[in-house]
Amino acid sequence: MEWWTAYLVMGLGVGFLAGMLGLGGGVVLVPLMMFLFGAQHFPMDRVLQLALGTSLTSIIFTSISGLRAHHKHGAVRWDIVRDAAPGLVVGTLLGTLVAERLPTRYLAVVFVVFVTYSSVQLVLNLRPKPSRTLPEGPGMWAAAGAIGLISSMAGAGGGVLTIPLMMMCNVPILQAIGTSSALLLPIAGAGSIGYIWTGLGQEHLPPFSLGYVYLPALAGIVLGTLITVPWGAMAAHRMPVSWLKKIFAVVVLALAGKILLGLH
Repeated sequence: MEWWTAYLVMGLGVGFLAGMLGLGGGVVLVPLMMFLFGAQHFPMDRVLQLALGTSLTSIIFTSISGLRAHHKHGAVRWDIVRDAAPGLVVGTLLGTLVAERLPTRYLAVVFVVFVTYSSVQLVLNLRPKPSRTLPEGPGMWAAAGAIGLISSMAGAGGGVLTIPLMMMCNVPILQAIGTSSALLLPIAGAGSIGYIWTGLGQEHLPPFSLGYVYLPALAGIVLGTLITVPWGAMAAHRMPVSWLKKIFAVVVLALAGKILLGLH
């Protein structure tokens, strides 16, 4: 029961951030779950995959709760969701297949440079060129595929990439956050299927595992996020936009720094 309580507390914290900032929370959930799984003496050669699979599956529920809350405020750009979803699904499924084989060091460096650049722009309130817009057609599919690939290999929902990209293309931050909540769904859904499929039949998984998804952790995290995601979304739509930008920038910079430290 003490472990389940820890998962619930994780879900409560991540859910509020997810609702307020449009982030799935996987970059925070994965290392915390790896620590808890290791403390429970799960096989070390399965801990990372279990954390990644469980994180992405929990983001399905975070996404649904978040997009409902933001849709009520008219903050979801469904045209962007429609255009990006196919690339996100293909990239995410590919990422689950190569997660154990492809070195992620260089992808992580690109990720850190991009989010650091975009966060500094937010802090300094630098505005993109008014003519800059999101790519269309093949350009959108390629960008979405790359985001899906990186997200599935990190066990994250992709908001830390999609939100800065949309804002750099003149999508207002509240719309970027609301749209990101919807974009989490294809990433998390495809990633969950991939990790369940690749984990089926694997040996030495703990009881109550569905492939690489550990169900007790999933239940605690999901319950927590369902409680706090609407609170976070409400907070986002009530606070000044300038505050929201700075909070997003600080959180993303902290996540980028954590990933960078993990490369050593």
